[in-house]
Amino acid sequence: MSQTADIVICGAGISGVAAAHFLSQAGIRNILLIDERPPLSLTSDQSTECYRNWWTDAEMVALMNRSIDLMEVLANESGDVFRMNRRGYLYVTANESRVADLETAARVTSSLGAGPTRVHSSSALYYQPSPPEGFHDQPTGADLLIGNDLIRKYFPYLTEGAVAALHVRRAGWLSAQQLGMYLLETARRRGVRFESARLTGVDVANNRVNGVRLSSGERVDSPIFINAAGPYLREIGRLLGVDLPVHTELHLKIAIRDSLGVVGRAAPLLIWSDPQSLPWEAEEREALANDDETKWLTESFPSGIHVRPIGTGDSQTILILWDYQSRVMEPVWPPKLDEQYPEVALRGLAALLPRMKEYFARMPRPQLDGGYYTRTRENRPLVGSMGVEGAYVTGAVSGYGIMSACGVGDLLAAHVIGAQRPTYAPAFALSRYDDPEYLKKLENWEDEGQL
Repeated sequence: MSQTADIVICGAGISGVAAAHFLSQAGIRNILLIDERPPLSLTSDQSTECYRNWWTDAEMVALMNRSIDLMEVLANESGDVFRMNRRGYLYVTANESRVADLETAARVTSSLGAGPTRVHSSSALYYQPSPPEGFHDQPTGADLLIGNDLIRKYFPYLTEGAVAALHVRRAGWLSAQQLGMYLLETARRRGVRFESARLTGVDVANNRVNGVRLSSGERVDSPIFINAAGPYLREIGRLLGVDLPVHTELHLKIAIRDSLGVVGRAAPLLIWSDPQSLPWEAEEREALANDDETKWLTESFPSGIHVRPIGTGDSQTILILWDYQSRVMEPVWPPKLDEQYPEVALRGLAALLPRMKEYFARMPRPQLDGGYYTRTRENRPLVGSMGVEGAYVTGAVSGYGIMSACGVGDLLAAHVIGAQRPTYAPAFALSRYDDPEYLKKLENWEDEGQL
């Protein structure tokens, strides 16, 4: 048994769904989207659901600006069914010696196209916190608040040790599931089909794709194949004899009920920018330090723990994330979860939000889950040709899949239909690894992709 399609997309996560949306928007109707799982159900539904245009990589700033532009168009045309807000990201430090560096780094990012940096050191005459909902008529760039009194005037729940806070403004969050479903439903109205199936082979003749094979025994004749397989990107690439330069990392998060109201319900995404040690009582610390299996809990932990409110109305839920241990592994489902993670994350958050200590004696019941980040070494995505005619890849969007989905889908469509591509396109193409100068640059690449 066989069928035909103009394009076959393997993977119905946010990247595959966005690819289907923008390709169908470009006029291609006979598109088959395949996945052995329901759409948006593997990694896409494990997202933090946040977005930002604040990157130290000019090409990433350009891509994210384009993606956010497209999301805003979709929000306007849909009546904002995915509840896109512009609350921003708030990076907080208690280290006086870092304030000047924070301002310098912010101005560099501004110069890359992320918007202006505004500094407020004694008063904030021109500063206004973001409204909880909506995204219209909000500033871009970032506001640097210097001094604890000024910071806690607007964010009174933060630590009295905070000396500077950088409020990134073209940032916030949305409902990833609703965004994904809106993209998928729109694509389906244009004729895109979804089939629950597992890909078992890609047929290539004379270095050109001519079809795919499914676990059902069915063959689909198609001149174009798109690898949007998320954490299985590399596995699917090997079906074409292409070894994609990606790996997967397991990242966890927890949601808890903040019954004490430690996190302001109108808060932006809060991020602690300093390394720290977990707060333990003296006896606890001694016992942990004397056990080889637990002494790591008394050592230095990295910066980057972040938290945000979830829900509206009477919701008291908060989402906490902290990638304090990178775990490179082959993807298995469901992933193995670290049962220590909730307590570690809650204790780590106390540096930013001191009242979190009130939960130490009786921790709220956590909802622990996680998903895989698939990434390249430099944490730029892969978008474009796989080196086999008719074969394309879209993925390796580690930690930024939701925020980049529209921009990446738009870019992939330009590759496939032969439209003019933006200036940042070569930075995300697989062919970049054929450039000796790029490979040399990779040797000293700074990992700025994660929070």
